[in-house]
Parts: sequence; C-alpha cells; structure tokens
Amino acid sequence: MPDPLGSFAYTWPFYATFALAYLLGSVPFGLVLTRLAGLGDIRQIGSGNIGATNVLRTGRKGLAAATLLLDGGKGAVAVLIAASFGPDTAVLAAAGVLIGHCFPVWLRFKGGKGVATAIGVWLALSWPVGLIACGLWLLVALVLRYSSLAALVAIAAAPVAAWWIDGPQHAQLGAFIAVVVWIRHHENIVRLLRGEESRIKLGRPRNPET
Repeated sequence: MPDPLGSFAYTWPFYATFALAYLLGSVPFGLVLTRLAGLGDIRQIGSGNIGATNVLRTGRKGLAAATLLLDGGKGAVAVLIAASFGPDTAVLAAAGVLIGHCFPVWLRFKGGKGVATAIGVWLALSWPVGLIACGLWLLVALVLRYSSLAALVAIAAAPVAAWWIDGPQHAQLGAFIAVVVWIRHHENIVRLLRGEESRIKLGRPRNPET
C-alpha cells in the first residue's frame, strides 16, 4: 500500500481511485429506483434506509431485488476495474465504494448499511471469502431468523477468512469493512440486545441488505 504522505506524482492515482470508487458507491440505487417507480422517497418509508430490505417494505419485490443486485454490483464493478491496475488500487476501490454507499455526499452522508455492497466487494476481490460470507449469512438467517444478526456475523467473519485465504492486506480491509458496517448497524445492535429486533418471517423472502 502506498504511503499517503508520499510524492503526489506517485500517489495521485490512488487518491483518484478512492474518489471515483466513492462516487460510484454513492449512487443511491434504492432511492432512484423507488422514485422512478412512483413510490416517492424511500427515506420516508419503513426504517428510512435506502437499502434493499427497506425497498422490500414497499411491496415491490422486483425493485428490492434490483436494488440488491445494483448495490452489490457497484461494489464488484469498482473492485474489478481497479484490480486491472494492481492489488493496492483494488483495495482502495473496495474501501471507497463502501464509504460512498454508507456515507453518500448527495444524501448528507446518510446512506445504506453496506452489506450488499460489501458482499459484492468480496465476491470480486476474493470470491472464496465472498462465498463464505454469503454462506454464513444464510446459515444464521435460517437458524436464528435475524437478518441483521446474519449480516453482522457474515461481515465480521470475512476478515478472518481473508487472513486465512489471502493474507494480511485483505484481512485489514475486511476489518475496516466490518467496522463500517457494524457502525451503520448500531440501531439494529441495540434492538438485538433488547430483544426487539424483528425476525425473518418464514415463507417470505428476505435479503442481506439490512
């Protein structure tokens, strides 16, 4: 990883990578799709979040699925493009696109919770880690029926898997992703501790963007 205080002639591509990834991540697909569908501002519905789970609360499963795919897709696209310039730029793009999704400048830094984007990042950066995260989410969701808890466990396990599979650089990125996602889930964590978090209802499809 380059020294951020190094010569600008050397570091500018890395700053540019992070900035462009941030801008891509900051595209609020959930908000855009629901407005295009004539459903108004998704931030005024349900939890007020712009992610796929809240879009699902509109009753439009297709829109929720599209939001999930686009939020995950932007994470994957940012990493895949940046990876063509080297592993360091891929890691910076991963961090930038996640920050953009969770704290978009267009929405006064109040964005999504980052799970779908993080999964997209992992599937592009290290597909074995991405599959492990997806598998853990599914396992916890099926057994305990808490979507938020499943997401927290999956994202927290990713840096451990990354250390084992890829090494310290990806593990450090995974720790950063986990911290951001857990911070964005602070309200869910409080409800889990109080026993007030809503469970996944059997027979109704849910997704990992909480």
